Formats: sequence, C-alpha cells, structure tokens
Amino acid sequence: MNPIFIVLPILTLLMFDLGLTLKPQDFVFVAKRPKAALVGLTGQLVILPLVAYLLAIALNLPAYYFIGIVLVACCPGGSSSNIFSLLAKGDVALSVSMTAVSSIVTLFTVPVIMQYTTASVGNAVGVTLPVGNLLAQNCVTMLLPIVLGIAVRHFFTTTAEKIERVLTKCAFPALMLVVVLFYIQHKDTIMNASATTLLSPLALILCAITVAGAIGKLMRLNTKEQRTIIIEVGMQNAAQAIAIASSPFIFHNDIIAVPAIIYSLMMNLVLLTYVALVKK
Repeated sequence: MNPIFIVLPILTLLMFDLGLTLKPQDFVFVAKRPKAALVGLTGQLVILPLVAYLLAIALNLPAYYFIGIVLVACCPGGSSSNIFSLLAKGDVALSVSMTAVSSIVTLFTVPVIMQYTTASVGNAVGVTLPVGNLLAQNCVTMLLPIVLGIAVRHFFTTTAEKIERVLTKCAFPALMLVVVLFYIQHKDTIMNASATTLLSPLALILCAITVAGAIGKLMRLNTKEQRTIIIEVGMQNAAQAIAIASSPFIFHNDIIAVPAIIYSLMMNLVLLTYVALVKK
C-alpha cells in the first residue's frame, strides 16, 4: 500500500483540527503585538530555510536529501506546537497566531523556496517541481480544511470543541503511524544512507532552536515569547513535507521524504527535552 494515501488524509485532518482551534482574532494578534510575531515568523519562514540550505551545502548532502531537508524547513509550524508552548509555560496566544499565519503564508513561500532549491540541485537527478500541482495540493489539503475548521468553530462551537478534543488526541499517533510505515517501506534505503545524511535533521533542529533563542534574546523579547519562538521555529509540519515529497502529483519520491521522517522524530525528542529543562 502506498503510504501517501494515508499521509494526505492525515494531513487534511490535522489542518482541519488546526482550523477548529482558530478564531479570527488569532490572525489580528499579529497586528496587535507585531514585534514578537514578526521575529518568530522571520525565524521560521526565512532564517530556518536558509539555515537548512547552508547546512545541506556544508554537509554535502545528496540531491534527494538536500531537497528533503530544505522542504521540511520551509513548511509551516507543527500543529502540536501550541501544546508544547503550554507545557513550556510560553505564550500560547503567540504560538497559535504564528501557527495560523505560517500555515497560510507558506502556501506561497514553499513553492518559491522549493522552485529555487530544485533548480539548484534537482536537475542533476531529474527532479523538477510542478508548481501548479503543489499549489493545488496545498489548497486542498491545507487551506480548505483550515477554513472549514474555522467555519465549523464559528457556527457550531460546541460541536467543534468535541471534535477538536478527539482529533487532538489522534494527531500525534497518526503522525507516528506515517513515520513507522515509511520507515518499514524504506528501511534499506535509510540504513544504507551515510551517518552524516541521517544526522542532518538532528543538526537542523539544533541549529533551529539555537538561532531562534539567539534572535529572541537579541530582540529583547520576554521569557515566554522566547520559549514560544524556539518551539515554533523548531517544530515543523513534517506531515506536509512528507505529503509533498511522496505525492504522485508533485515530487513522487519517497527518498525526499526521509529527512522529514527523521526530523519528525528528532524534533519531538529535542523539544520534549527542552520543555523538561525550562520547566525546572
């Protein structure tokens, strides 16, 4: 069975779940407190993809892995980041707003970044990016479910809260199911990759939280805002990266999805450790 037929429904449900948690004021929050939001979004949408690109060059990653690690870096924040921010005693309102805005903005930034990346390293291995297909898939699996979730919350608040409680509990197990299925299917490919290639997602997550922490201090954000930005920059929507990499309409290449698979594991381990440390 092709795992993409599991990934796409899971991604759609995750985005619908995100929409159920959002209110119009979550988007207005960015205008009310622009400094923290802009610092965080710049770190997530600009600096992290740049760090991933430079890291891939420095580690001399093979083309497929090069594309894959940049792909996961330019995706929006993960849907679990709000929970992690709550656990870390961060600024949950900032976290929700950043997740909401990044999920919309990346509909346009991902095609631009990935078009440049594939043009740089993909031609050598025959990888091209059908930009129209990418935009269409992101609209169907991300934008529409988010909008539908917001609408359900607005018109059927009680029902939305019940659905959201169920979906939130299912989100992490569903993502782990995807990771396990991909690992089983491509175990030989993963095991034959070099140690540098396999550790590059860990290097990226460590760079991400280090850079995010440094930017937060440099811009003199308060402690709650700094913690939230570290989590938001570090926690990426790996399900979206896997869906784009494996989709028969876009890259149709499971090897490109490997960095996202490894990253999804590493980011949870690293950020859970971070949460444990800050709580002490």
